[in-house]
Amino acid sequence: MRRVTGIGGIFFKAEDPEKMYGWYEKHLGIQRERGFVSFAWRDDEKPEERGLTTWSIFPQTTEYFKPSESRTMINYRVENMEALLEALAAEGVAIVKRENHEYGHFAWIMDPEGNKIELWEPPRETAE
Repeated sequence: MRRVTGIGGIFFKAEDPEKMYGWYEKHLGIQRERGFVSFAWRDDEKPEERGLTTWSIFPQTTEYFKPSESRTMINYRVENMEALLEALAAEGVAIVKRENHEYGHFAWIMDPEGNKIELWEPPRETAE
């Protein structure tokens, strides 16, 4: 089973998110839409499928990273959330939380140094 298939998102905290977005937009050309940035890409193995990596700045006071005290959190794309969570549980990794949304399945775990990790299985593409 493939576990992590890529980076789904990079999130970090800032004292002044608006100022930080402005700096990144001005100096690095990173433009946000709908409150965050999406970098589109194609998978070498499945070039017909479009992928996205989200890049987002959160306020320093966000509770979203809890229980981690880290200023950053990485979202990893996974291929089969159910199988991965079963394997992680069998390996003694505690699942902090799980959620299902129209834009995918999510789960959160903690690494040994207390960093919260977000796992994301994008929704399956359906034939139209």
